Amino acid sequence: MRKLGPYPLLDVSLDDDHVATVELRNGDYNHFNMDMLTGLADAFEALDEEPECRSIVLAAGGRAFCAGADFQGGSQGAQPAGLRSSRGDGVDDHLYAQAVRLFGNQKPIVGAIHGAAVGGGLGLALVPDFRVGCPESRFSANFTLLGIHPGFGLSYTLPRLIGVQAACDMFYTGRRVKGDEALALGLLDRLVGREQVREAARQKALEIAAAAPLAVVSVRQTLRGHLAEEVRRATAHELEEQNWLLKTADAREGVRAVAERRTGRFVGQ
Repeated sequence: MRKLGPYPLLDVSLDDDHVATVELRNGDYNHFNMDMLTGLADAFEALDEEPECRSIVLAAGGRAFCAGADFQGGSQGAQPAGLRSSRGDGVDDHLYAQAVRLFGNQKPIVGAIHGAAVGGGLGLALVPDFRVGCPESRFSANFTLLGIHPGFGLSYTLPRLIGVQAACDMFYTGRRVKGDEALALGLLDRLVGREQVREAARQKALEIAAAAPLAVVSVRQTLRGHLAEEVRRATAHELEEQNWLLKTADAREGVRAVAERRTGRFVGQ
């Protein structure tokens, strides 16, 4: 086992079986910030250049896979702390630049989704080629409950994965999808016990790593090579929609409600 990095809020290693593990390490809920996303994109790009790496497991410590952006200190503003533009006029467009980078990597990724993947955390969970989860896995595109438009490329990646109708349901309601339903929808490829999630994801990564690596990358490029550009187009639109919605009273109320752990009282303004 060889450690790579360091990368902010991540633990990155490569084993002798050609499988890299990238683990989110930001407390119980693994809320993301710009440092984490930039480090994650940097790690994926470094693994693309690492000849001994043939596949990647994306996993997380703590209780959640990724509970989205950090709302600590965000209740007084219209968006999560740490994601504001340096101009103070909306979401930082560099956030979406990192999302595009994540979808541009070359090596296959297996996600080990052992807990909640919420908001931008759901967007991150859709970066891998495959996802292994458990009954305790939770998936939520909770953006409308915040009074804003989905981001992180989800307006493209979620309907591509589960179909437009199911994506509309998740987007319009913001409801949480549990592990068994996620398997039926196609959000998960395999459902195992919570304690087996990491190992089951590694077994899938080992299966990929046993195939001819140049051929795997070639086939992946044929099937997924367009994703980064599609996500780039999607995030450009998402950014425009989020930035005007962030100025509404409903968005301010949505962020307050999430920070205060209560149902939002929306007025359509």
